[in-house]
Amino acid sequence: MIENLKGLYETVMYQHDSPIRLYSNEEYENYPLHWHTPIEIIMPTSNHYTAIIGGEHIHLDVNDILFICPGVLHALEAPQTGERIIFQAEMSMLRELPEIEFLLSLISPAYTISAKSSSVLHDEIRKLLLDITHEYHSNNMLSSTCIYSHLLEIFVLIARNYTANLRHLDSNSQKQQEYIEKFISICNYINNHCTEDLTLDMVANLSGFSKYHFSRLFKQFTNITFYKYLNQKRIVHAEMLLADPSINVSEVALSCGFQSLSAFMRMFKLIKKCTPTQYRNMYLSVSTEHFNQTTT
Repeated sequence: MIENLKGLYETVMYQHDSPIRLYSNEEYENYPLHWHTPIEIIMPTSNHYTAIIGGEHIHLDVNDILFICPGVLHALEAPQTGERIIFQAEMSMLRELPEIEFLLSLISPAYTISAKSSSVLHDEIRKLLLDITHEYHSNNMLSSTCIYSHLLEIFVLIARNYTANLRHLDSNSQKQQEYIEKFISICNYINNHCTEDLTLDMVANLSGFSKYHFSRLFKQFTNITFYKYLNQKRIVHAEMLLADPSINVSEVALSCGFQSLSAFMRMFKLIKKCTPTQYRNMYLSVSTEHFNQTTT
């Protein structure tokens, strides 16, 4: 259920003093368009379920697994009867790992795994999700650490399955591996330098490819264009800066690599569906509520 929705932004109400939430949802309730900061994984265990992302209806049968990336606008439609596992976990601590942004780009904005499309991968991830469910409801020590370790295993399985199927990059297997390693390195470079004045020509030159060849391979590898990838990373950085009320919005824009405040505001609203000021106000409101809850 959505317990705290302000505009389009949902505040996920965590339990067990950890940034993780999991529950067996059996409510006959449609959830309106919203977004939140944790990743969300949904698996129906009885009857179907439907997610709406970017205007597309994603139909989930029993045991299909849907990943919804942080910050992605989505709505959910439930049948009159049924049950599904809904798992949410904050990603901020994992984003310190150099490969995580690349991994998230593989499943952005959403990613579905079914037994029909990839039976081996589906079975492995379903088992890990059930292990997460069991661990969440246990009273074991280091339960959150165990759950995050399973989540990382899921990401590794997805990434390795993805790279194993990148046959279109090159027909030679050794060259394929070189391309994969090169583009993982390029994605990590963009992640680490996204606030700088990066250009397509500059990054293409670093990769050793022509601009046009690089653009084609980058989109094949990440499923999005270079500039869309770059702007997504800049907005993620802006979200962190906006959490500090002492930094004004103009400073945030320049600190994130945007050439003007108007360009920043335009891109922020395009990706987050709200202005930077609205996002900051929502964040500060949520932080105040959380502080009040922990001190009462």
